[in-house]
Amino acid sequence: MNHGRYLTLVLAVMFFLTISWTTGAAQSNGSIRGTVTLEDKNLPLHNVVIIITQLRRSTLTDDQGKFELTEVPPGTYSIVARMDRVPDFVRQIEIKAGENIEYDIQMKLTGIREQVNISATGNEQAGLESFQGVTGVDFTTLLEKDTSSLGEALERYPGISKRSFGPGSARPVIRGFDGDRVLIAQDGVRSGSLSYSSGDHGEPINLLSIERVEVVRGPATLLFGSNAIGGLVNAVSGHEKAHEGLRGYFSGLGSSTNNLGGSSAGIEYGTKRWMLWGNGGGQKSGDYSSPNGKVVNSAIKAWDLTGGTGFYSDKGFISGSYTFNRNVYGVPVDFREEDPEVAELNPRRHNFRINGGINHLTGPFDHIHLTLDYTDYKHQEVVGGEVETQFFNKTLSYRTMVEQKKVGRLSGSFGVSGFRRDFKNEGAETLAPPTVQNSFAAFTLQNIDFEKAAFQFGARLEHNGFDTISTERNRNRSFTGFSGSAGIRVPVWRGGAISANYTHSYRAPSLDELYNFGPHPGNLTFEIGNTNLKREAGDGLDLSFRQSSEHFKAEVNFFYYNMSNFVFLAPTGEQEDGLPVAEYKQGDSRYFGTEVDLNIGLFKSLWLNTGLDYVNAELKSTSTPLPRIPPLRARVGLEYIYKAFRFNPELVMARDQSRTFANETATPGYGLVNILGSYTLSQQHAAHIFSVSGFNLGNKLYFNHLSFIKDIAPEIGRGVRFTYTVRFF
Repeated sequence: MNHGRYLTLVLAVMFFLTISWTTGAAQSNGSIRGTVTLEDKNLPLHNVVIIITQLRRSTLTDDQGKFELTEVPPGTYSIVARMDRVPDFVRQIEIKAGENIEYDIQMKLTGIREQVNISATGNEQAGLESFQGVTGVDFTTLLEKDTSSLGEALERYPGISKRSFGPGSARPVIRGFDGDRVLIAQDGVRSGSLSYSSGDHGEPINLLSIERVEVVRGPATLLFGSNAIGGLVNAVSGHEKAHEGLRGYFSGLGSSTNNLGGSSAGIEYGTKRWMLWGNGGGQKSGDYSSPNGKVVNSAIKAWDLTGGTGFYSDKGFISGSYTFNRNVYGVPVDFREEDPEVAELNPRRHNFRINGGINHLTGPFDHIHLTLDYTDYKHQEVVGGEVETQFFNKTLSYRTMVEQKKVGRLSGSFGVSGFRRDFKNEGAETLAPPTVQNSFAAFTLQNIDFEKAAFQFGARLEHNGFDTISTERNRNRSFTGFSGSAGIRVPVWRGGAISANYTHSYRAPSLDELYNFGPHPGNLTFEIGNTNLKREAGDGLDLSFRQSSEHFKAEVNFFYYNMSNFVFLAPTGEQEDGLPVAEYKQGDSRYFGTEVDLNIGLFKSLWLNTGLDYVNAELKSTSTPLPRIPPLRARVGLEYIYKAFRFNPELVMARDQSRTFANETATPGYGLVNILGSYTLSQQHAAHIFSVSGFNLGNKLYFNHLSFIKDIAPEIGRGVRFTYTVRFF
């Protein structure tokens, strides 16, 4: 069956059938009003954005924290309260014809809460409204994690692991997918780094300077790129809406075991029409300690600076920003060697971005959002104080997204996106020739809402072209492919929903898979690319159950992916330049697994938090396990909240991983004991959060199965982390 044609036909038929759906008899509208306060002190909050997600309507609270939304049609809605660098509040609310509801909101800075995301559809969306799994991590929670890299901060969330070549280069792995199958973006636009291509390349995103991170799995990734088959990791900067007055934050942290210290600060000043913002920060650590001793050359340094301004009105907005990132981190070495080669990487990034939007359009469209982004990325690999290799990656990206006005039961969005990428490298590890990659895509995501069920259809047509220097080994390549999805979400009872999604995906081979030739210490191989690679295709099925109520929150996902022409590195058994030779080849593969996240309120102030994830992946023809697939993991913990205090002990467990690829090292299982305590001091226009956490308190010797250097570098040993942050608003 031609999946692309089939899904296109289904989408077209459903669109034209539904666009003529009548809305029924007019009903009397109602209103929602209330007051927003902070924590348990009944302190009013001003300039909080109140959103009804399904209607895409919003308002701001006044100086007394009061808000009102009028002309609200009868129905059940998700109401969201959003404030910069404060966790979102979200609740389900039902309004009847002509009803005027008084609904007060109390925002909490810590504790169990339902997540809201933007990345899945481009609009605020509560967990129960989502068709796919989304993990949201707010700024306050990020500070409690290891902030040295995205991989370190996000590991152990269900379905997310870390690939690493040391803490500075750790990158998220989603459902066992890594590299060019996981897209790292900032505010919906690719970061422009080279972290996908090599185990020792990190992401130049400073976690101390962003508002939150959202991880999306499933059909919504069609909005962002064909290389997001595994998922999307989107770092959200904020500055989404105008507000009056001054807001800001300051954060500081310190940690033992790796002698980490860091801080970040930012301000945002707004009038009725203008906003001006700036933030920056940095962190530095030494070599970390393990139960086996110091892991030599694992230190990191990172800093960044951002500035921007914007004009906002009811009819639209335009904003511009500049960001500079700089990281310096070492590649751990085997201390058992007599004279080990000590190397460090120093990626830097200049990023310029223009955002614009037009609201309340006439005709069939409601809103247009445009983004133009330019990233100049460079990093050097320095050995013995000398630059051995340099990588240059310049990317000009654009993205236009149009939101449709709701017609009957149909709503949705469509758009176009693309980029021009100019890549070259020079020096001892010149793996690929200078190459220009041009990409263009058109996409859509459509929703059809009925009382008893909702349907979602997505489609993406994408072209990727690679222009390079023609030689005996290299030639220009061009790929065009279709990706599509179809999903259903059914509310089964109040606060509960079941969803099922089918996705057909396409991915063009990456530049590295096509053209690499030479020693690549970052992947511990002598790599041989293949310019004859075909486009990769996959068919996936996701099943999800979600429940959100006052004392029980749950998300359970099951997934299965069948991949044809799957690209992988196949060892030849030979050695070259002291590295095993491996060629990029293709074969059919399959992935299946599960993710479970359960939060149970045992008493008013006591929650039981549990989670589990599992991935099984292999080449179908030989039943050979694919490399670096995470083992079965589970966690169990308690969270006790009493007024401003929070106490959270947990046990993290992983099974041994003996299902290994050719010449891959198996890793034993382990159990880790962690503990977190925090105190929140709330004031009229400020909130202070103090926290202390102890990690690996049993000083367990353990290894990350997804690490390229697991044979020489165990994970971090026993330590304590301190953080402080203040928000003023």
